[in-house]
Amino acid sequence: MDDWLRRVAAAVGSDEELSGADADTLLKIARIAAHESDDRRNAPLLCYLIGRLHTDRPLDEILEAVRASSS
Repeated sequence: MDDWLRRVAAAVGSDEELSGADADTLLKIARIAAHESDDRRNAPLLCYLIGRLHTDRPLDEILEAVRASSS
């Protein structure tokens, strides 16, 4: 996570760290959501919903589910 994201996360009450790999996976998920739906607003909405899952399911597994449902 870069400093800006760390500062904003702390400002909204999050002490979570986002690894580079998780950030890349979330960006891939966001790209799929925007392109497959033809509505870029779906990208942050889907990432929000994924964040609300509160699950131990790996993001790579979620990415594969998003890819499968988009085909």
